[in-house]
Amino acid sequence: MLGRETSATLQERAAEEKELRKPTPANELGPFYKKRAPETAMLRAAGDPGMPLSVSGQVLDTRGEKLPNVVVEVWQTDHLGHYDLDGYRYRAKLPADSSGNYKFESVMPGHYPDRVCQHIHYLVTAPGHKPLVTQLYFATDPVFEGDPDKNFNRDPLIHSRELVRPVMLVGDPKDIHAAVNFELCLERA
Repeated sequence: MLGRETSATLQERAAEEKELRKPTPANELGPFYKKRAPETAMLRAAGDPGMPLSVSGQVLDTRGEKLPNVVVEVWQTDHLGHYDLDGYRYRAKLPADSSGNYKFESVMPGHYPDRVCQHIHYLVTAPGHKPLVTQLYFATDPVFEGDPDKNFNRDPLIHSRELVRPVMLVGDPKDIHAAVNFELCLERA
């Protein structure tokens, strides 16, 4: 039987031996963040123009542990590249579930004059962890000319290829929508 000290030492060693994950790269907050976004997973309304988009993911720490009590805030443009500066269209505060999972429904954001690539802004917070400000980019963006590995740096704000995620087209042929998975990894405070 192992003594208390030995058992604790083994647990610490096992935790250290877990493969550490890299934290999600940070990115610009941008000028259009607004506090008090509504708690809703449905950012698009019936009849909104643009390609419907489902985004899902999980929030983990650098040890790969699922994080409870996470809040994911997102904001983006409409399909034409316009932010709602008067209200809260295409903005949300998403409490993740106890396993750190989050999901929301929106539309593919448009391009706008001061930015090169389509993107969704994120502000992610969890107790005991550093806040993460980052952005999600789409591998299907025409700016990448089909090769985001080579061309991701065409947008001067994208400093890491990791933020450019694949886009799957899913659904019935008469009801196609885009789906993206964006896993997030937070550092401990």
